[in-house]
Amino acid sequence: MKIILSSNPYRDRGLRAALEAQRVLEKAGAKTVLCLPFTPKKGDRLELPGQVPLSSLSRELPEADLLVCFGGDGTILHAARDATLHNVPLMGVNMGSVGFMAELERGELAQLAPLARGEYTIEERMMLDVRVFRGDRMVSQDLALNDAVLSKGSMARVAELEVLADQTQVTAMTGDGVIIATPTGSTAYSMSAGGPIVEPTSQCIIVTPVCAHRLAARAMVLAPQRLVTVRLPKGNRKHLYLSVDGGKAVRLTGGDRVEISRSTYTTKLVQLAHRNFYQVINQKLGGFAP
Repeated sequence: MKIILSSNPYRDRGLRAALEAQRVLEKAGAKTVLCLPFTPKKGDRLELPGQVPLSSLSRELPEADLLVCFGGDGTILHAARDATLHNVPLMGVNMGSVGFMAELERGELAQLAPLARGEYTIEERMMLDVRVFRGDRMVSQDLALNDAVLSKGSMARVAELEVLADQTQVTAMTGDGVIIATPTGSTAYSMSAGGPIVEPTSQCIIVTPVCAHRLAARAMVLAPQRLVTVRLPKGNRKHLYLSVDGGKAVRLTGGDRVEISRSTYTTKLVQLAHRNFYQVINQKLGGFAP
C-alpha cells in the first residue's frame, strides 16, 4: 500500500501533521511519500522540515494507491482533478476552518492506521466537464468537483448572460453571475448564493444565479444528463470570468459560450469516520435549526 501525503505548507506549518501521519501509517505497514500539493510562491518563507525528502504529485500519482491531503477544502479541490485522472482515491485532513470535504480533523490522525490495511470505504462523487468555446473552437477545458462560476469580477457593473439546458433557454439574466454546481458543490458558493443543499452522492446539476436583478430568478436543479450552456449575448462588449473549483479565471467575451455536462470521471473520496451527510451538516454548518 503506497500512500501519498500531500500537505499545504501554509496550513500545516513544518508539515507537522503530515509527518505525524507518516509515523502512524508506516507503523501500520504502509509505504508513504511526502509531496507538496503545489509549487510555493517565490519569496515566501516556508517552514519546511530539514532532511525530509519531498517528491512531486506528478511523479508519485501514477503508482499510488491513496492520496491524503492536509489543508482546507481548497487543497482537496486542487488535488481532486489530478487524483481523479490517475484513478487514485483521495482523503482530506482538515487544517483549515470549515473543511467541509475533509474526512478527519487535525486531532484524529491516529484514525489513519486502517488505511494501511485497506480498511476503508469509497464514496464516488459526480464531476462536471467544463468547456469554453469561441465560435466553433474550444479554447479551454477543465474538470470540476465543486462548481464552475461565471462572474463579472470586481467591476461595478452587471453581467448579462443566458443559461440553456439542451439548447432550450432556462433563464436570461443580469446580475453578478451564475454558479453551475455539482451536489458536492451545493454546500459551497452555491449555498451562500441561495442555492439548495443536495446530498453529495446525488446525480444532478444545480444552476444558481448570483445577485440576479430579477425577482423571479431562482436556483434550479437539473437532471444529470442535461447539457448546460452559458453564453454571453453576441455583440456584448462586457466580459465575464470563468473559474472552475476556485482556480485561475478564464476571461470570456461577447459570443463565447461555456458548455457544462456530467463527466465520465468521478472523484473517489475515502471514508474512515463513517459520519453521514447530516452529521457533517450539523457539525460544520450549524445544522438546519434556526
